[in-house]
Amino acid sequence: MTRNSSNTTASGSDFTERIEEVDVATEMQGSFLEYAYSVIYSRALPDARDGLKPVQRRILYQMAEMGLRPDKGHVKSARVVGEVMGKLHPHGDTAIYDALVRMAQSFTLRVPLVDGHGNFGSLDDGPAAPRYTEARLAAPALAMTEGLDEDVVDFVPNYDNQFMQPDVLPAAYPNLLVNGASGIAVGMATNMAPHNLIEVIGAARHLLAHPNATLDELMEFVPGPDLPTGGTIVGLSGIKDAYTTGRGSFKTRARVSVEAITARKTGLVVTELPYLVGPEKVIEKIKDGVNSKKINGISDVTDLTDRTNGLRLVIGIKTGFSPDAVLEQLYRLTPLEDSFNINAVALVDGGPQTLGLRELLLVYVDHRIKVVTRRSEYRLARRRERLHLVEGLLVAILDIDEVIQVIRGSDDTAQARTRLMEVFELSLIQTDYILELQLRRLTRFSRIELEAEADELRAEIEELVKLLGSKAAIKALVSHELAEVADRFGTPRRTLLTDARPSIAGAAAKRAAAILEVADVPCRVFLSTTGRIARVDLPVGEEGQASITPPARRSKHDAIRSTIDTTSRSEIGAVTSLGRLIRFTPVDLPMLPPTSVQLAAGVKVADYLTLPNKAEKVLALVSLDSDRSIVLGTKQGVVKRVAVGAYPNKPDFEVIGLKPKDEVVGAVQGGEEDELVFITSDAQLLRFAAASVRPQGCPAGGMAGINLGAGAHVIAFASIPADDVEEAIVVTVAAGSETLLGIDPGSAKVSDFGEFPAKGRATGGVRAQRFLKGEDQLTVGWVGAPPALAVGPDGATRPLPDGGAKRDASGAPLDSVIGSIGHQIR
Repeated sequence: MTRNSSNTTASGSDFTERIEEVDVATEMQGSFLEYAYSVIYSRALPDARDGLKPVQRRILYQMAEMGLRPDKGHVKSARVVGEVMGKLHPHGDTAIYDALVRMAQSFTLRVPLVDGHGNFGSLDDGPAAPRYTEARLAAPALAMTEGLDEDVVDFVPNYDNQFMQPDVLPAAYPNLLVNGASGIAVGMATNMAPHNLIEVIGAARHLLAHPNATLDELMEFVPGPDLPTGGTIVGLSGIKDAYTTGRGSFKTRARVSVEAITARKTGLVVTELPYLVGPEKVIEKIKDGVNSKKINGISDVTDLTDRTNGLRLVIGIKTGFSPDAVLEQLYRLTPLEDSFNINAVALVDGGPQTLGLRELLLVYVDHRIKVVTRRSEYRLARRRERLHLVEGLLVAILDIDEVIQVIRGSDDTAQARTRLMEVFELSLIQTDYILELQLRRLTRFSRIELEAEADELRAEIEELVKLLGSKAAIKALVSHELAEVADRFGTPRRTLLTDARPSIAGAAAKRAAAILEVADVPCRVFLSTTGRIARVDLPVGEEGQASITPPARRSKHDAIRSTIDTTSRSEIGAVTSLGRLIRFTPVDLPMLPPTSVQLAAGVKVADYLTLPNKAEKVLALVSLDSDRSIVLGTKQGVVKRVAVGAYPNKPDFEVIGLKPKDEVVGAVQGGEEDELVFITSDAQLLRFAAASVRPQGCPAGGMAGINLGAGAHVIAFASIPADDVEEAIVVTVAAGSETLLGIDPGSAKVSDFGEFPAKGRATGGVRAQRFLKGEDQLTVGWVGAPPALAVGPDGATRPLPDGGAKRDASGAPLDSVIGSIGHQIR
C-alpha cells in the first residue's frame, strides 16, 4: 500500500511529491489495536474500583456538578445528556441516554443511581425520548461522588482539554458487585450479577479486619447474587466457580405457586421472573409452545401486573392436567428458567483482568483506603492552613493598636506588608490576610471565637495526624463508613438461593422430583420469632449425634420460636395461627453454614409457604412422623392435643376447629408427661399436666384450658418437657394499654418456673407479675429452658433483667421495646 502526499504553493501548483510505502498488515494491526484499546478502556469495561464505565462516571459527575441532588427538582434528561456530551463524553447522545436510563431502572440495578421521573422503560419496552423524561441523582449516587472536592481521586482532562473530570469516583460502597455490569469489548466481554449491598459490605468489612480471609469465609457474607427482580437461583456450584475464578454460571427460576383461580380451576401464579426477563417475552414463548404443541395443558395466560401489586402472571391449567407436570414443561421450554453466565472482567490499573470475589473486594478495599487517606491528608492541610491564618489574626488582635500604627505609617501596601512581617514575625499569607481584615472583626467576641477555633483546629489536626499515622485506624474508619452506608441504603435479600428446585405449595410430584436430585441428609430447621426460616445441614459425629457450632456473634432475627431435627427430604408441617397445618419439605429452604447460623440470611416463612392471608403467622414446626402429639393453645383459652396419626393426606388442613375471632397463640409437640402453660394479658399464669387433655381428631375444637378474666386473652402458650421443669424460666413483659404501641418499653421480669404452683385445667391460674404505675397488661410472655433471647420489633436483640424474681413481683423498667422472646440458636 502507498500513501501519496504533496505540497502546493499559494497558486495551487505542486512543487514536491512524496510517496510512502506502508505494509498493509502492520497498518491494520496497529489501527485495530488502537481501536480495541479505545473500546476496552473508554467504553465497554467498568473500572474495578467504582464499578462504572466512563460514560456512567461522566453522567454521575456532571449531574453532581449541575446540583441535581435528591432534594432538588428533576430536570429534563435531554439537558443532562447535552451537558455530558458537550463537556465530557465525545460520543453520541443515544449512548449517553441509554446509560442514564439503565442507572435509573430498579429492575436492572440492585441500587439505582439515578432517580428517574417519567417512562424509563420496562423489561419489555424501551424508555421514552429524553425530551419527555426527567432525572436527578438518587441518594446512593451521592455516596459514589462524595468527597470529590477534597482531592480524593485524580482528575484528568476531557476530550478537548477544556474541562477536568475524575479518573475514578470515590465510591463509598463496592458498586461493581452491588449493581453488576455488562459490556462487549473487542475480543472480550464482561457480565456480572448484582448482589445485596448489606452482604457485600459485610464481606468487605471482614476483609478489612482479616486481610488473609479465605473465599469460604467471604461467602459466609456473600452466599450468592441478589437479583433486583428476585426469583430463585438453582444450584450454587456455578456461583462458587465464579467467585473463585471469575467465570461461572447459574440458573435462575421464576417464583411460582399453585393457586385456585376459581372453585374448579387451578393455575400457576408467577410473582417473580428471572433477571432481565419480562412477562411479555414469557407469554410469547408460551404461546409459541402451545401453538407448536410442544407445551400441553395450558388454557390461557393472563398478565395481571400493576404498580400496586407488582408482577402477577396467571397461567391457567386445563382440567385433568397436573400443574407440576405443566410447570416442568414451562421451565424447560420458556424463560421461566434462564441461565446467567458470570464473566467478571474489569479494568485494574488500566488493563482488563478476570477477577474472583476476593480479588474484586481487595481492589475496592485498597481503593477506599487510598480515598480516605487522601481525604484525611487534604483535610489536615486545610486545617493547618486555617490554623496558620487564625494564629496570625490572634497576633494582630492582641496588638491591634500597633498593627494600625504600622499600617498608617506605611507609604503603600507593599511597605505595610514588609513592616508587619518584620515587626510581628508573620508569614506572607498571614500578613495579606491581616491587611484584608475588616474592622468589625476587631471585637472582644471575635477574639474569643478565634481562640476557640484555634483550639478546635489543633484538636482536629492532632486527630488527623494520629489517623494518618496508623494504618489500622484508617482501616477502622473505612469499615465504619461502610457500615453507615449499609444502614442507609441496605435492603433485605430478594433472591432465594437453593441447591434444589423451587418449592410449590401442595405439589407432591414436584417434591418427589426434588428428592431424586438432592441427597437426603440430616438437617435442622429453624423458625425465628420474627418469621424467618432456614435450614442447616448437620455433620454427623463419631457417636452419630448431629450438632452445629453456636454462632460467634448475635445478628438480627436470631431468637428461635421453633426448631426441628429432620432430613432434607422428609416432610414436615408448619402450624399457623389460623389453626392450619401446611406440609412442606425443607429441601428448598435457604441453607446456612453450620458454623455461622444467622437467621437474617433466611427467607420469610410467609413468602416461602405463600400464605394467602397476611394476618396468618407460622407458630411452630412439627414432625408428621413423631409419636408425640401436637398441642395447641388459643387466644380464648382453648387447649387441644391432636391425636397422633390423625393427619389427612392433604397439602394443608385444619388441626383445630376455631371459634369466631379466636386464633392459635402457641403450638408445640409434646407427650403426656409434659406440663402445659398459659399466660394471659391480665398477668395470670396457669400450669397443668398435659395428661389432663385427651387427644382429639383434627376437626375437633379442643377443650377449656384456662378460665379467663373479663377482657383478658391468652398471650402465650407453651409445653414444658418433664426434664426441663426444674430449670425452666418464665419471662413476662408489662406495659400500659393507653400508651402508643411500641413507644413505651414497659417493664420485664424473669422468674423460675418452680415459683408457680400447678393447678387444674380450666382454672384461673396465679398472678405472674405485679403491674407498676401506668401498666395494666402483659404484652409478651414466654416459658422455656434458659437462656432466653429477647428481640425488638426489628429483630435486633434486647437485654433482659436478671432472673430469680418472685412470682408476683414487679418488673424492672426496660430501655427498649421487646417484640418477642425465643430460644438462642443451639
